[in-house]
Amino acid sequence: MSDDEVRVWLVDRTYSDDEQNIIILVYATPDGRRYYRKERALTSLTNDRETTAAVDVDPDNLGTVEDEDTRERYADAAGRLADSHDPDDSV
Repeated sequence: MSDDEVRVWLVDRTYSDDEQNIIILVYATPDGRRYYRKERALTSLTNDRETTAAVDVDPDNLGTVEDEDTRERYADAAGRLADSHDPDDSV
């Protein structure tokens, strides 16, 4: 991780309601206040792209979590994953 990047942890993985074959990955900072959303298209049933426990992103690519309940949920999920996995672990 470079000095100008922020580490975020996987806190949510859902399938898009609007598009078929799209997985939405949400990563958040350990305090749950900032998030990074990543969309991944599944091109086939044998798609083996790895999802890692954490990613390092430019702070300009982070959104702000406004809802207090969501912040708490993200912080809890990020903490659990950080305690049990290395950032590069496949999850």
